[in-house]
Amino acid sequence: MNHPSDLKYASTHEWVRIEGDLVVTGISDHAQDALGDLVYVEAPEVGKHITAGEQSGVVESVKTASDIHAPVSGVVVEVNPDLEDDPDFVNDAPYSKGWIYKIKPDNIADVEALLSSEQYEAGL
Repeated sequence: MNHPSDLKYASTHEWVRIEGDLVVTGISDHAQDALGDLVYVEAPEVGKHITAGEQSGVVESVKTASDIHAPVSGVVVEVNPDLEDDPDFVNDAPYSKGWIYKIKPDNIADVEALLSSEQYEAGL
């Protein structure tokens, strides 16, 4: 599995990357591999306040559906428009083209409480 060390991870299989004052999030390579070919991604609405640990969306594959959980609390400022037509970007490039949404976090320091790639992999 590919879990870049420059990202942080939630135990619920989401990853985050800080970009300026925003947090970009998606699901990990492990999660997309376990789900199989994705057919649908439901991201939260732009402008919605989400709370860390709570459901913020859903990914559906040919096998099953799985909740996406908010890795940090904040306001959703952007969703990946490409996933509406091509949800397989999450399978093909989960850390680049397959990002799901961006958050303006309530507290950017909350990212530090998430898992390193080594800690995440140790829990798999």
